Amino acid sequence: MAKMMGPRFKLARRLGLNVIGHPKAMKRAGKGTSRADKKLSDYGIQLLEKQRLRAYYGVLEKQFEKYVDKAMKEAKKHNEIPGEYLLKTLECRLDNLVYRSGFANSIRQARQMVSHGHFTINGEKVDIPSYGVKVGDEITLKEKSRKVETFRENFETTSISNLPYIEKKLDNYTSKLVKMPEREELPIEINEQLIIEFYSK
Repeated sequence: MAKMMGPRFKLARRLGLNVIGHPKAMKRAGKGTSRADKKLSDYGIQLLEKQRLRAYYGVLEKQFEKYVDKAMKEAKKHNEIPGEYLLKTLECRLDNLVYRSGFANSIRQARQMVSHGHFTINGEKVDIPSYGVKVGDEITLKEKSRKVETFRENFETTSISNLPYIEKKLDNYTSKLVKMPEREELPIEINEQLIIEFYSK
């Protein structure tokens, strides 16, 4: 399974943004550690923003290009903004929703959990991290997987009260995508329009 590797904290410092969600990720960040500290051309700024978004969701370049291409085509069909369509599609990846729901403490751990078959969607086993979760789908931690203390504790103690598109059911270790996320609800700092401009050239 292809995935983004390398030191996570170093990546966040280099991109000048806490793309991994860890409270200590930017602790050692100082002036000059980020690409954003340098004088960048318009192209450089767009490239940096693209790399930040890829890092947020742990998506490799080739797969990311497919997401952008699809967003440009589908947004036009549905009269939506391409950048927002791209963000919503990435946000609804199974591995990301496993992370957002609190089953895992990082996108990497979430991807590994999905690949190892720890979850079902509406009762059916799904082990594809990039699987697109639809509104109404329920993601459930398998009963035997609940014996893993880390998984259980993660889900029981992680708060997602600021994510109105996810509903947690603690009694049966389930989370549900109750609606498509709105742009302002997404817990990421990104200028998605710059990314669309980067690929529109």
